Amino acid sequence: MPRTNIAATQASRAGTVLPTASAGDVVNGNSTANDGRVVLIVKNTGASSRTMTFTTVRSVDGLTNPVRSEAIPAGETQVFGPFDPNDYGTTLGYNADNAELTINAIRV
Repeated sequence: MPRTNIAATQASRAGTVLPTASAGDVVNGNSTANDGRVVLIVKNTGASSRTMTFTTVRSVDGLTNPVRSEAIPAGETQVFGPFDPNDYGTTLGYNADNAELTINAIRV
């Protein structure tokens, strides 16, 4: 099945209300249109550390696999990005290892 899309919310200097975060799609993964100005806010709502994996279209930052994995400790919120389209593609693909990871995509 295709990845579940999470649309990016446009940030503004006047302020933007964040929509309710989406739980990561553990089965199909998630995607967001990527123009290089996208960041993800990922919150771990669980009691255990969880992992987000980002797919790349080429070797990035010395990674030999076409993925980047980042641990998010229990109860913590982290911001990831921006994602250069030359490295991560014009559609950013990412996978949460558990639905306890909730995601907001923001375009800055």
